[in-house]
Amino acid sequence: MYYVPVQRLPQAVLDYIRKHELLRAGDRVGIAVSGGADSVALLRLLLELRKELGVVLSVVHFNHKLRGAESEQDERFVTELAQRHKLELHSEAGVVAAHAAEKHLSLETAAREMRYQYFRQLLLEGGLNRIATGHTLDDQAETVLLKIVRGAGGRGLAGVYPLLRVTGSQPPALSSRQKHSSQAASIIRPLLATRRKNLEPYLLALGQSWREDKSNRDLRHMRNRVRHGILPRLERYLNPAVREALADTAEIARAEEQYWDSEVARALPLVWEAAAGRVLKIPALLNLPLALQRRIVRAASESLGLQLDFKHVEEILTLGSNRTASAKSAGMPDGWVVSRNKGELRFELLGTTPAKLDYEYCLSVPGSVLVQETESRFEAVLVSGNPAEGYNPEDLLDRSLLATELKVRNWHAGDRFWPVHSKGPKKIKELLQQQHVTGPERKLWPVVVSGTDVAWVRGFGPPAQLRQRRGDDKSVLIREITLKKRIDFKA
Repeated sequence: MYYVPVQRLPQAVLDYIRKHELLRAGDRVGIAVSGGADSVALLRLLLELRKELGVVLSVVHFNHKLRGAESEQDERFVTELAQRHKLELHSEAGVVAAHAAEKHLSLETAAREMRYQYFRQLLLEGGLNRIATGHTLDDQAETVLLKIVRGAGGRGLAGVYPLLRVTGSQPPALSSRQKHSSQAASIIRPLLATRRKNLEPYLLALGQSWREDKSNRDLRHMRNRVRHGILPRLERYLNPAVREALADTAEIARAEEQYWDSEVARALPLVWEAAAGRVLKIPALLNLPLALQRRIVRAASESLGLQLDFKHVEEILTLGSNRTASAKSAGMPDGWVVSRNKGELRFELLGTTPAKLDYEYCLSVPGSVLVQETESRFEAVLVSGNPAEGYNPEDLLDRSLLATELKVRNWHAGDRFWPVHSKGPKKIKELLQQQHVTGPERKLWPVVVSGTDVAWVRGFGPPAQLRQRRGDDKSVLIREITLKKRIDFKA
């Protein structure tokens, strides 16, 4: 099904919809259309299939206000498309950049959050009980690969789900015969088994135009580097069907997650006593297979609103197994402590939760952000490399080597930085030790990161690998403006 001739594409999509029971007769479906090829193809395919499916279609568009005039042109394109096919249009706009700054999110995360909030709003209002998005098999492959490199278990490898239920929504008014299809409003992805390369020929055969988003080819975004650089190389050198293999991995992981969910639901009450003091019974826990132990610990923690990384789960299991005889407790995120006592692992929230020392803020290029923890403002300013403008050229970063969005955060253990005029990278911990930075100020010492690279450290010049290259018209100056007096140093 991965390569589908144009004339067979609608049938292949119909088969996928039926296989996963994404739509039923009587459903009122809002098609999320951005104007790009994927979403426009989804609209045209569902228009072709709507009589056979027995569904009522409309168009949903969210204007992120990120690309100026181009965003407005996208909205006009989608409006005209809906009018041409006599479909109701649900349209909303939001200033994603402002939301990202307020919530300290990346633009991509903020855009997705606002878009899905709008989808949920439409479903809660009850006029729609399905919203269809244009996620393709390629999107699935990219998602799984990103999950792998960031570190993920079965839940992460499951990638994008064909159907995402939205709780609390009201079903539209339907006849009693139709009500079975509306009990759980949901977001669906009918194109998850369809390659992106099959959609454009389909649109061209229909004479249907679409909009191109230039940011989709900006290699400063991680997903674009995966899409245009990493996956093509994997196809060329390792596996020509690597995208299909990654999508198959997601399919397998989803089925296994469903199985494990049922196993956890069966075993959790035998091991976890939430009402009786939030404790895990160690003998019962250790009697389970290791895979189930890990999932039980995670499920118990999530029931308390506590999200644990793999290392935290392992700490709890190590504590329970008594492999570290001297350890009686282990600190967890957000002020939680797990302690071992008389065959139990007890979860306790400290009466006074320690103030969080970690912080992270998004910094657009150009842009600025206020960091309360350091009582200062950080700016990323676009300048030319002309010394006459009052900037030291040695303080400038090469814009072409930076992401469009940087992050301001405190340094983390293991962070490395390559100070200018030095032989190679050094641990930031060592650099701060050399400068005799101690106490609370040391824990909060700010850095600016671009992707996985530390691009700026307070008190140091730009790193060697990111410094301005000669001949660039524009460079980036990162500066910190203090809001009250503090001690600083210069390397």
